[in-house]
Amino acid sequence: MSLRLRIAASAVAALLLAGPALAADSSVSTPVTALKFFDTGVGPLKAAVGHGDLTAGAHSTYVKLPAGFSSPLHTHTEDYYAVVITGVVANEVDNAAPDRPLPPGSYWFQKGKAPHVTKCLSTTECVVFITQPGKFDYVNVN
Repeated sequence: MSLRLRIAASAVAALLLAGPALAADSSVSTPVTALKFFDTGVGPLKAAVGHGDLTAGAHSTYVKLPAGFSSPLHTHTEDYYAVVITGVVANEVDNAAPDRPLPPGSYWFQKGKAPHVTKCLSTTECVVFITQPGKFDYVNVN
Protein backbone atom coordinates (compact mmCIF):
# COMPACT_ATOMS: atom_id res chain seq x y z
CA MET A 1 0.00 0.00 0.00
CA SER A 2 1.46 3.40 -0.94
CA LEU A 3 2.26 6.01 1.73
CA ARG A 4 -0.43 8.36 0.44
CA LEU A 5 -3.06 5.63 0.46
CA ARG A 6 -2.06 4.59 4.01
CA ILE A 7 -2.27 8.19 5.20
CA ALA A 8 -5.67 8.70 3.60
CA ALA A 9 -7.08 5.41 4.92
CA SER A 10 -5.71 6.03 8.41
CA ALA A 11 -7.01 9.59 8.52
CA VAL A 12 -10.49 8.46 7.49
CA ALA A 13 -10.45 5.71 10.12
CA ALA A 14 -9.40 8.11 12.86
CA LEU A 15 -12.01 10.69 11.88
CA LEU A 16 -14.74 8.05 11.82
CA LEU A 17 -13.75 7.04 15.34
CA ALA A 18 -13.98 10.66 16.47
CA GLY A 19 -17.57 11.00 15.30
CA PRO A 20 -19.52 14.11 14.36
CA ALA A 21 -17.86 16.31 17.00
CA LEU A 22 -14.99 16.95 14.58
CA ALA A 23 -17.05 17.52 11.42
CA ALA A 24 -15.70 20.33 9.24
CA ASP A 25 -17.84 23.14 7.86
CA SER A 26 -17.07 21.97 4.33
CA SER A 27 -15.31 19.12 2.58
CA VAL A 28 -11.51 19.19 2.75
CA SER A 29 -8.85 17.30 0.81
CA THR A 30 -5.20 17.75 1.76
CA PRO A 31 -2.37 15.99 -0.07
CA VAL A 32 0.45 14.69 2.11
CA THR A 33 2.83 17.08 0.34
CA ALA A 34 0.85 20.05 1.70
CA LEU A 35 1.29 19.10 5.38
CA LYS A 36 3.29 21.72 7.28
CA PHE A 37 4.95 20.32 10.41
CA PHE A 38 5.79 22.61 13.34
CA ASP A 39 7.40 22.20 16.77
CA THR A 40 4.92 21.08 19.42
CA GLY A 41 6.99 22.34 22.34
CA VAL A 42 7.14 18.74 23.59
CA GLY A 43 10.74 17.64 23.12
CA PRO A 44 11.49 16.71 19.50
CA LEU A 45 7.85 16.05 18.53
CA LYS A 46 6.51 17.85 15.48
CA ALA A 47 2.86 18.17 14.38
CA ALA A 48 0.79 19.07 11.32
CA VAL A 49 -2.86 20.09 11.36
CA GLY A 50 -5.45 17.61 10.14
CA HIS A 51 -8.43 19.41 11.71
CA GLY A 52 -8.90 21.92 14.49
CA ASP A 53 -6.22 23.39 16.74
CA LEU A 54 -4.35 21.09 19.11
CA THR A 55 -3.62 24.03 21.45
CA ALA A 56 -7.26 25.08 21.79
CA GLY A 57 -9.64 22.11 21.65
CA ALA A 58 -10.88 19.21 19.57
CA HIS A 59 -8.41 18.28 16.86
CA SER A 60 -7.01 15.64 14.52
CA THR A 61 -3.26 15.99 14.16
CA TYR A 62 -0.32 14.28 12.48
CA VAL A 63 2.54 13.79 14.98
CA LYS A 64 6.15 12.97 14.00
CA LEU A 65 8.36 11.06 16.41
CA PRO A 66 12.06 10.82 15.56
CA ALA A 67 13.62 7.40 14.96
CA GLY A 68 14.42 5.74 18.29
CA PHE A 69 12.37 8.26 20.30
CA SER A 70 11.14 7.13 23.72
CA SER A 71 9.03 9.46 25.82
CA PRO A 72 9.28 9.63 29.58
CA LEU A 73 6.29 8.27 31.49
CA HIS A 74 3.56 10.87 30.93
CA THR A 75 -0.18 11.56 30.75
CA HIS A 76 -2.61 13.66 28.72
CA THR A 77 -5.73 15.23 30.18
CA GLU A 78 -7.95 14.01 27.34
CA ASP A 79 -8.41 10.55 25.81
CA TYR A 80 -7.02 10.16 22.31
CA TYR A 81 -7.19 7.76 19.39
CA ALA A 82 -4.09 7.09 17.27
CA VAL A 83 -3.38 5.40 13.94
CA VAL A 84 0.18 4.63 12.84
CA ILE A 85 0.92 6.09 9.40
CA THR A 86 4.64 5.33 9.03
CA GLY A 87 7.25 3.60 11.14
CA VAL A 88 6.69 1.18 14.01
CA VAL A 89 5.38 2.59 17.30
CA ALA A 90 4.82 1.19 20.79
CA ASN A 91 2.47 2.74 23.33
CA GLU A 92 2.63 1.01 26.71
CA VAL A 93 1.10 1.75 30.11
CA ASP A 94 4.16 0.39 31.88
CA ASN A 95 7.68 1.29 30.79
CA ALA A 96 8.87 -2.12 32.04
CA ALA A 97 6.40 -4.03 29.85
CA PRO A 98 7.69 -5.53 26.60
CA ASP A 99 7.01 -3.32 23.59
CA ARG A 100 4.13 -4.40 21.35
CA PRO A 101 5.19 -3.21 17.88
CA LEU A 102 2.46 -1.30 16.07
CA PRO A 103 3.29 -1.15 12.32
CA PRO A 104 1.57 1.17 9.79
CA GLY A 105 -2.20 0.83 9.89
CA SER A 106 -2.21 -0.15 13.58
CA TYR A 107 -4.47 1.64 16.07
CA TRP A 108 -4.48 2.39 19.78
CA PHE A 109 -6.71 4.21 22.25
CA GLN A 110 -5.09 6.10 25.12
CA LYS A 111 -7.24 6.88 28.14
CA GLY A 112 -6.81 10.41 29.48
CA LYS A 113 -4.81 10.78 32.72
CA ALA A 114 -3.41 7.23 32.32
CA PRO A 115 0.41 7.14 32.54
CA HIS A 116 2.10 5.66 29.46
CA VAL A 117 5.26 5.65 27.36
CA THR A 118 5.25 6.18 23.58
CA LYS A 119 8.17 5.02 21.43
CA CYS A 120 9.24 5.07 17.80
CA LEU A 121 10.84 1.64 17.42
CA SER A 122 11.88 2.31 13.82
CA THR A 123 15.24 3.34 12.43
CA THR A 124 13.27 5.97 10.47
CA GLU A 125 10.83 8.54 11.88
CA CYS A 126 7.32 7.52 12.88
CA VAL A 127 4.17 9.45 11.98
CA VAL A 128 0.88 8.90 13.82
CA PHE A 129 -2.50 10.52 13.29
CA ILE A 130 -4.27 11.36 16.56
CA THR A 131 -7.79 12.53 17.25
CA GLN A 132 -8.64 14.14 20.57
CA PRO A 133 -11.86 15.75 21.88
CA GLY A 134 -9.92 18.48 23.72
CA LYS A 135 -6.62 20.29 23.52
CA PHE A 136 -3.32 18.41 23.51
CA ASP A 137 -1.20 18.52 26.63
CA TYR A 138 1.74 16.51 27.90
CA VAL A 139 2.32 16.02 31.61
CA ASN A 140 5.48 14.22 32.81
CA VAL A 141 4.89 11.72 35.62
CA ASN A 142 7.64 12.05 38.22
